[in-house]
Amino acid sequence: MLHGAAHSSGTPHTRTAGRGAAWACGLSAIALLAGCSTAGPLSALDPAGPGAAPIARVWWAMFWGGMALTVAMTGLALYAALRRRAGTPRVSANALLVGGGLLLPGAVIAALLLWGMRAGHALLPLPGAAPVFTVEVTARQWQWDARYPQHPTAPSATNRIDIPAGQPVDVHVRTADVIHGFWVPRLGGKIDAIPGRTNVIRLQADAPGVYRGVCAEYCGTGHARMPMEVHAHAPDALAARLAGGTP
Repeated sequence: MLHGAAHSSGTPHTRTAGRGAAWACGLSAIALLAGCSTAGPLSALDPAGPGAAPIARVWWAMFWGGMALTVAMTGLALYAALRRRAGTPRVSANALLVGGGLLLPGAVIAALLLWGMRAGHALLPLPGAAPVFTVEVTARQWQWDARYPQHPTAPSATNRIDIPAGQPVDVHVRTADVIHGFWVPRLGGKIDAIPGRTNVIRLQADAPGVYRGVCAEYCGTGHARMPMEVHAHAPDALAARLAGGTP
């Protein structure tokens, strides 16, 4: 009798604590999301081209998939902690473990894997109907140098790449020393510059503008001093730039 009394008196307190924790988690998540912004010069969630858009969609799918898993697992935990001891059917521990610990996360991870593979496909330099603009980028400690094989007399500027807007661009990335990471978040994913190799990534800017990039692999003490700018131009402006006529 004493044990039963103690159990019944503790149940409302446990339920109140569980509800309070759930409300606190929900309010914290709302406050966190309210303070976040997807816009920014280095935001992968503010895509400006067809190579970056699938990456942003994968990120949001991961976010909402993680939120769904969190809600589901929290619900299972509350069910296990707060279910009444009598009058309701009991779910076996094995069913909870298999369903909540294997099947649900496995389905979400498999969906994200397939979606991520499709997003990566958009960055491959595959043949297509549209003409492709080529840029050769060489990384070194601690700067980026660009050459334009289709325009051998074009002027070059350190840490600056000029491309056409609205046209696919194949960036051939090399390094003169150590491993670097070429990344322009609003235009596409990251690709490494590896000694002795040339890696190619396809980018495209939907509209003229300046898109910032960084070195995404630690490459030495000057790593933080390796920003770059990708300038996307309208056709006439790009022609003038490559001829040395405009900044």
